[in-house]
Amino acid sequence: MQTILTDFYTLESHEKAENGSFTAHISLNKNHDIFKGHFPGNPVTPGVCMMQIVKELTEEFTGKKLFLKSASNVKFMAIINPFETPDLTLQLDIKEGEEEIKVKNVTSFGETIALKMSVNYKK
Repeated sequence: MQTILTDFYTLESHEKAENGSFTAHISLNKNHDIFKGHFPGNPVTPGVCMMQIVKELTEEFTGKKLFLKSASNVKFMAIINPFETPDLTLQLDIKEGEEEIKVKNVTSFGETIALKMSVNYKK
């Protein structure tokens, strides 16, 4: 699968649970150009990049090219600083229907939840 976020993160490992949900472990590239501008001297992972990572991982796990249809309950709960907390765990509860895929995501580092959201993708 092609990613928009070239060299932004690395998928270190993933597991699929019996209920069909996935747990992905990624590492952010703290030297990526995005962090030089967002924000100089105080790097923060942009929320839109986190949303793109969820989309790319869902595409990887389903083998389908997806388009964002809607997002709800998007809650950014902690700042993700790539120098302090580059290693993230993403829980992806993926439900596949006829024409769309629904994903509930919780992204965390350590015990801290950084992002919660529900998204619908069109196939």
